[in-house]
Amino acid sequence: MSNRMRFGAFIAPHTPVEEHPSVSIEHDMDRVVLMEKMGFAEAWIGEHHSSGWEINGCPELFIAAVSQRTSTIKLGTGVSSLPYHNPYTLADRIRQLDHITKGRTIFGMGPGSLPSDAYMMGIPTPKVRDRMDEAIDPLVRLLNGEVVTAQSEWFNLQEASLQLDSYNDDGVEIAVASQVSPAGATAAGKYGLSMLSIGATSAGGFNALARNWDIAVETAVEHGNTMDRNAWRLVGPVHIAETREKAREDVRYGLERWIDYMSKVAAIPLAPPPGADPIDFMIETGFGVIGTPDDFVAQMDRLNEQSGGFGCFLNLDNHWADWDQTKRSYELIGRFAIPKVNKLNQYRVRSEQWLRENHETFRGELTAAVKAKLDEHAAKKGTDKLNPAIREMFGSKD
Repeated sequence: MSNRMRFGAFIAPHTPVEEHPSVSIEHDMDRVVLMEKMGFAEAWIGEHHSSGWEINGCPELFIAAVSQRTSTIKLGTGVSSLPYHNPYTLADRIRQLDHITKGRTIFGMGPGSLPSDAYMMGIPTPKVRDRMDEAIDPLVRLLNGEVVTAQSEWFNLQEASLQLDSYNDDGVEIAVASQVSPAGATAAGKYGLSMLSIGATSAGGFNALARNWDIAVETAVEHGNTMDRNAWRLVGPVHIAETREKAREDVRYGLERWIDYMSKVAAIPLAPPPGADPIDFMIETGFGVIGTPDDFVAQMDRLNEQSGGFGCFLNLDNHWADWDQTKRSYELIGRFAIPKVNKLNQYRVRSEQWLRENHETFRGELTAAVKAKLDEHAAKKGTDKLNPAIREMFGSKD
């Protein structure tokens, strides 16, 4: 496992309904471009078809577009909802995206998070996870270059194969969503996939981290696969500012509205207890980081200890703060938190400390060297053209 943690964002997105939709999409593009400049490694783009807030219906389209504005950041589908797509056409789109992004695509898969999406497509909610399980096997095999014949009640593949090989030898990394239940972890182990722990900072998700990883590892062993902690992503919301007071002030802009959406529209139970301050609730439960770069680092330590080690943290991107403060949050994470987590400045600190400890020695050597040259010049040509203040500074004699 790499000693350096990677960082990124999980962009559902969560866009309040009063914002201009086209401008919001453009902001999300700009967000990914900024992230690449600030040293972030990954951006994941969601698929949703209802709710009014989560307005990205096709992560492949977004990724194809933003890949033309970036060059290094990896781009994941976060996630493609398998029950909504024929496995063959989805695999074909992912393969094409692999080429468009020049190998930067990560294929994230899951059952779909909004029951309303499934309802509009006539898919019974109890069947979405079963359909996901049925789709994983042919998808993995197709992306591995196999010719696949497979049938279920909702798809029929007959000697299906992809026209294109992968962009590079490594192929497309595949990650499966995992939350509280062991379903995602079991699928990851069975097929040797990466794991994406959405909601890792929620009470249920946090408590399940180590258990689900163990399930993935045990299942992988049963099927002759191995799990890589470096490919394990954890997701949780963050807003960072220069001070804790400033961070709290920033999120007053949209945190309560976000909680209202998540708990009353998306139907995810995040509402704080009656009378509780939502900011205090987020911080005290550990669900979200609202604070400074040091608070972000502390959350990484907490997650690392609970999980036993993971490779990448993804900020559950949100509209808690307005656009300028949101950009500033990413900048502060990139400039100050990531270097601290990964000890990127340890040699710089060592170098500075060494010079501090030997300051008198080096200063003395410099002073003596300059004084010698001043004295040499004075002896040969006099002091008429030498600045008296400089001579006095270095103790040069007349």
